[in-house]
Amino acid sequence: MATVTLEYDARNKVFEKLIDVLVALGAKRKTVSTTKRKSPIDESIEDIKAGRVTTHKSSNDLFKKFE
Repeated sequence: MATVTLEYDARNKVFEKLIDVLVALGAKRKTVSTTKRKSPIDESIEDIKAGRVTTHKSSNDLFKKFE
């Protein structure tokens, strides 16, 4: 038995229907998610550690920064 690996955009309905046809003909489907998205809290913690977050006492302090 041969193994064929396809990479495609899962949002593309044409490819999704093509995969459904191949499964109907006897192919086996194995889905693998290669992208792991970080949770929003993990992204926020990473931003804090990288120094991309600033704090200001008031909005006036924030606007003084741009003057």
